[in-house]
Amino acid sequence: MEIKGLAKTTLLDYPGHVAATLFVGGCQFKCPFCHNGSLVTKASQLPNIPLDEVYSFLKKRKGVLDGVCVTGGEPTFQPDLKELLRDIKDMGYLVKLDTNGYDPTQLDHLFKEGLVDYVAMDIKNSPEKYAKTVGRTNLDINRIKLSVELIRESGLDYEFRTTIVKELHSIDDMHAIAEWLKGSRAYYLQSYVASEDVIMPVFSSYTKLELTAIKAMLEDFIPRVYLRGVE
Repeated sequence: MEIKGLAKTTLLDYPGHVAATLFVGGCQFKCPFCHNGSLVTKASQLPNIPLDEVYSFLKKRKGVLDGVCVTGGEPTFQPDLKELLRDIKDMGYLVKLDTNGYDPTQLDHLFKEGLVDYVAMDIKNSPEKYAKTVGRTNLDINRIKLSVELIRESGLDYEFRTTIVKELHSIDDMHAIAEWLKGSRAYYLQSYVASEDVIMPVFSSYTKLELTAIKAMLEDFIPRVYLRGVE
């Protein structure tokens, strides 16, 4: 398991819970606006945090932390993800999994084995623009659509979310996403934030006023729409 980072306490990553966050390396996509770019493009160059060190920390934080968020990179890109989540659950923690949804088979297994309590899936763009947005020409969009349905039917707490970038997400794209996700439990619009670790630092964000207007449009399809990371 390639654990590349550990945030020891977060009040934001797992809604309603105090949690730690584990960052794993590698991803099937290469989204140009990814804010954790080094976990995607330079994962092999980054040192691993030994599992023993991670488990020792989690055992010491029992009673202080409620859960553990596993993010990346892309957690399902790791072949031993199931073992990691099982170990975390055996310690008594809730598990939140962040995913791009490109491995619905693994997600289905994790859900059925009770290894996930909350799942957050990134919706990169409208189906028509997905391949361009994730930097992959041979994308199988049906895998993404299947993950959406698996999550909606899982009975788990979940959210869908889109990091919205002015140059990549038009109003028409957002309307198409809303129609696709119609009736979903929760959808978050995450404002793009430039950072030194963005894969291609050439993008810009919508204003708060523009995002508020997009949110209002989406609420005709998804009742619970939220803004995240908006100043």
